[in-house]
Amino acid sequence: QVQLVESGGGLVQPGGSLRLSCTASRSIVSINRMAWYRQAPGKERELVARIGRDGSVYYAKSVKGRFTISTNNWAKTVYLQMDTLKPEDTAVYYCEVDSSASAFWGQGTQVTVSS
Repeated sequence: QVQLVESGGGLVQPGGSLRLSCTASRSIVSINRMAWYRQAPGKERELVARIGRDGSVYYAKSVKGRFTISTNNWAKTVYLQMDTLKPEDTAVYYCEVDSSASAFWGQGTQVTVSS
């Protein structure tokens, strides 16, 4: 069973930066897409950013220009560089890896943006 482990969350002041990482416990065959979602208290989980094996990249309008998704050459790890953070970015962030066989989710990492 593949496990995804997120790290890099924490408390940061508005305008600050964080880099989230998500690493799989073992190699995943035939990865199609890797993505980051977030869920704020009382809100539904939303897609933040997604990168496809075909080179496609998607960002939610609220984070475009501030967040960057990347992988280490599709070798088990996906990153989310978050700059110019705002209080409304506060949420639990989850990574998701979609392969031909299955989709895998991490347990989430808390990001809190507050002064």
